[in-house]
Amino acid sequence: MDTFSTLPRPPLNYWLMKSEPDECSIDDLARAPHATVPWIGVRNYQARNFMRDAMRVGDGVLFYHSSCPQPGIAGLAEVASTAYPDASQFDPASPYHDPKSAQDAPRWLNVDVRFLRKTRLLSLPEMRAEPVLAGMRVLQAGNRLSITPVTAAEWQCLLALLEP
Repeated sequence: MDTFSTLPRPPLNYWLMKSEPDECSIDDLARAPHATVPWIGVRNYQARNFMRDAMRVGDGVLFYHSSCPQPGIAGLAEVASTAYPDASQFDPASPYHDPKSAQDAPRWLNVDVRFLRKTRLLSLPEMRAEPVLAGMRVLQAGNRLSITPVTAAEWQCLLALLEP
């Protein structure tokens, strides 16, 4: 039984969200207060627009470890808030500071993400071996987006691959 089958409604949308594990790993998410973190630091307009325009509370999230020795899906999460201004854009001490962003017209947004469960690490080679996943954005050459949509068919395939 997948983690989402116990929810009052199935997720409407599905997402793959990348995080560098030395910044926020699936274990960090599990240990966070209320097992929830703000998804800060997104500085790509398309990824920001996904959060602003398409993400809904309860949407399914594949938590993906990137820029590490073994990248891949490390867990399941859900979108836990609607989009709101990313406070790091206003903090001069933050690596995500954006001096061109104004408090009254913020450029950057984030959503909160809530931990559901840790999974085995599903590697890129395993994902590439599945024909259903051939069109996944994360598997396309040159894709560097930190947030990408996942189709319902891809989601179901990945859940099956992640089952013990």
